[in-house]
Amino acid sequence: MDEDQAANEGPNHNGQYATATTAEDFRINIAEVNRRIETAAVRAGRDSSEIELLPVSKTVPQERIREAVAAGCHKLGENKVQEAFRKSAEMSDLDIDWAVIGHLQSNKAREVAKFASEFQALDRLKVAAALDRRLEAAGRSLDVYVQVNTSAEESKFGMPPEELLNFLRELPQFPTLNVQGLMTLAVFSSDLDRVRTCFQSLRALRDQAQETDPELIGAGKLSMGMSGDYEVAIEEGANCVRVGQSIFGKRALPDSYYWPENG
Repeated sequence: MDEDQAANEGPNHNGQYATATTAEDFRINIAEVNRRIETAAVRAGRDSSEIELLPVSKTVPQERIREAVAAGCHKLGENKVQEAFRKSAEMSDLDIDWAVIGHLQSNKAREVAKFASEFQALDRLKVAAALDRRLEAAGRSLDVYVQVNTSAEESKFGMPPEELLNFLRELPQFPTLNVQGLMTLAVFSSDLDRVRTCFQSLRALRDQAQETDPELIGAGKLSMGMSGDYEVAIEEGANCVRVGQSIFGKRALPDSYYWPENG
């Protein structure tokens, strides 16, 4: 789901995406997101402790990220590898785990292997092989989510659902990759029923994989939902919600800028 699609943006507590510039601003925004996570979890009969809030800091400058860290954000999601790699170097003095959540070309696996603690957009064996090679050389391992295109939109990355099981069966040959579960981006729509269908599809795929062979899917987590739809995602079983604008504030550019093939 594109966070910047105006028709499907969920406003925060004051009706807008409030830009946070101080640690106190971030505490307020994070508290509101956590409140809504808790409410959605209760509505779904779930324990909110099983739901991770991943703040997405793409385009946010270092000065504001430092304030977010002061407010308690110690794991951040980034779409573009180069931007994330630069930020990790600039803020190496801080305790931050970096999650790469955007499409990755295999020729950028070296950078991810150097700094990332998590990669949420694995959808090709070529990328898996490149990451494994670089990680092995670095003596590291990496938590990964497999991205699935549940909306069937050509603009979305992620593998077709029907290819998932065979893909998962190939991943054990890459021992440095620790499969945690599945990730998806929902359809671009203000129709939350259509959005919900994407999340339900990912959950069904996870359940199918677990029934086939539980070892294929690791912990079987579901990463789905962003600022405009994370409450729906929680109702459908999300274990990780990737929230940017509701924490950091509205971005100047549309999300199409952050999800290109060359990202």
